[in-house]
Amino acid sequence: MGDSKLAGQFFDAAIGLLQRVRDEEAGAVDAAGTLIADTVAEGGRLFAFGAGHSSLAAQDLVYRAGGLALMNLLAVPGAVGVDVVPATLGSALERVDGLASAVLDTSPARSGDVLVIISLSGRNALPVEMAMHARDLGLKVIGVTSVAYATETRSRHTSGTYLKDHCDVVLDSKIAIGDAELTLDSVPAPFAPASTVVTSALLQAVMATAAGALADRGIEPPLLRSGNVDGGHEWNGRVFEEYGDRIFYRR
Repeated sequence: MGDSKLAGQFFDAAIGLLQRVRDEEAGAVDAAGTLIADTVAEGGRLFAFGAGHSSLAAQDLVYRAGGLALMNLLAVPGAVGVDVVPATLGSALERVDGLASAVLDTSPARSGDVLVIISLSGRNALPVEMAMHARDLGLKVIGVTSVAYATETRSRHTSGTYLKDHCDVVLDSKIAIGDAELTLDSVPAPFAPASTVVTSALLQAVMATAAGALADRGIEPPLLRSGNVDGGHEWNGRVFEEYGDRIFYRR
């Protein structure tokens, strides 16, 4: 079996997952987009959080050409991506009780804001506690997770619950447990994860829905343009000036 055949199988798997979330999560995507539009219209702020590779989808929403300027990254030190050394420390931090609450309590997030929490398994203490504490503070929570994990794994939070249990809207990425789409007789472990592709697509669909919902209300969505197109910097400067009190990544 050649590499090109495996590549085609991965693309087919990713396309199949994208079609599933398009069809099966349409209602949740609409609800999440509407919630974000409501928050923007009412003066609230937007935050996104993910640990490890789930942070990639969160970062994809922040300071992004074609994205909403108001989306801010809620960073947990040592858990944003895999740049921490050793990388295994990031995984360990996801299981630490109290860390999420400490981060939220010292962040700008407040009642009336929206927090997008991304966790493939949804079982670790960090995302579960983050969702629970955010709602205690009066935030609305949009969770992006694979609901299947809750049926076949044990929660690592003291409550025994999962991220999906503490959200105003849940987006199910449909990713199979283990996050690897391909297998081969000659390879002892499954490989080729698709969670980043699907989760990012789900969230960009949500942001597109939010932009359209704002436009339908006669509100210009605070979108950023690419700094690599003529006039992009000037456009973004105007958006930053108008919404500066709700943008925290420039401070």
